[in-house]
Amino acid sequence: MSFVIFEYQLMIRTRSLPILLSIVFLAAAWHFCAGQMASQEPLPDAAAINVLGNDLHLQSGSTGMVVVVVRGRQTFFNGYGETSPGTQKVPDQDSLVRLCSLTKIFTTDLLTKLVADKTVSLDDPLQKYAPKNRPVPIREKPITLFNLATHTSGLPRELGTAPSPTPHFTFPDYSTRWLWLPNQSLSSIPGTAALYSNIAFDFLADAMQGATHRQYAALLSDRTLVPLKMWSTTFFPTAEQCTRLLISAQDERACAITEATAGSSGLYSTARDMTVWLKYLLGTGGPDLPSQEAAAQAIYILPADLKRQRGLDHAGEPTGVGLGWIHILPTDSRSTIVEKTGGGAGFETYIAINRATQTAIFVAATDGPVYTHVNLFNAANKVLLAVAGLPPLPPPPVKPVVRRARVRRRR
Repeated sequence: MSFVIFEYQLMIRTRSLPILLSIVFLAAAWHFCAGQMASQEPLPDAAAINVLGNDLHLQSGSTGMVVVVVRGRQTFFNGYGETSPGTQKVPDQDSLVRLCSLTKIFTTDLLTKLVADKTVSLDDPLQKYAPKNRPVPIREKPITLFNLATHTSGLPRELGTAPSPTPHFTFPDYSTRWLWLPNQSLSSIPGTAALYSNIAFDFLADAMQGATHRQYAALLSDRTLVPLKMWSTTFFPTAEQCTRLLISAQDERACAITEATAGSSGLYSTARDMTVWLKYLLGTGGPDLPSQEAAAQAIYILPADLKRQRGLDHAGEPTGVGLGWIHILPTDSRSTIVEKTGGGAGFETYIAINRATQTAIFVAATDGPVYTHVNLFNAANKVLLAVAGLPPLPPPPVKPVVRRARVRRRR
């Protein structure tokens, strides 16, 4: 099983027994839960879940929202609000949404497959796949693919601000970022601090493209999207698909080709496709749907082993850092959540998984006219755990209040 490859790499890299045990636990739980599907309690009544979804929409103040819940092989979907301001048309399963930074867990899904078939190694330096005459900055250690996938590269969050009126998620392109990179100084020694970085994931996609000598978008399609029959998940929306894109109160620019940020934030999708994706993540899709390898969602770094972390706690205090994923609560808690947040271009998006009950939630919401100050990710965690029949997460630790202007950033 390809999981063994990751287990071995982690023993070599970290010598960390707690991390290794967490992966073994996750793999065991994965297969145990899959074997218990027949005896699992059914989803709560659809009307009860709809009440939770409607409350989530009202709290968020969003213009439109889609919610998907999967528990085992059971599914729930509902749309709330309207597809764009004033239409009074409720979003449906085929409404197009921007996945924003949920794109990153597609990137790391592909990475785990390329590691499993030995096309790349997590320890490969980014320099190995850099264009000719484009040196990658070093700070005591080189940046590796592992560093890029765990936000520990020392690279900044963004390359810079896109020139106006650039469509969302179309900047920076391949040439721009590789011209920029050689002149950068890393903010930390790679592997020592976790600082959320969008640009790191675009370089990760570039590395996989270089390793395979194939267009990254085509590679992702062949290895992940086509096998899962996720036909509406794309960087290249058609004119017809763009007519179905949910629009926020601010009407955030054009629906455009987003291949430039294919590794970090460019994917579009639908609730119908994301239902398939949740089943793939849970391994509950039955014989006709493949399951994601356990290593893709494993813990690779314990926050206590880092000098600092920033930008990883939008949904809750992290207890583990994975390949794009963040873990909340210890692995021996039944309420443990594996999650990924996303945001930008008028959207907030979220996936959260509770493996103990084989339950997962996907939420995509467009900005409303008024900012409600509600943490959508934390609120979605409460919905997930309520559906799973588990107690809510403990309240987050109190942090000092910092007053600043609201800025929508990619998460």
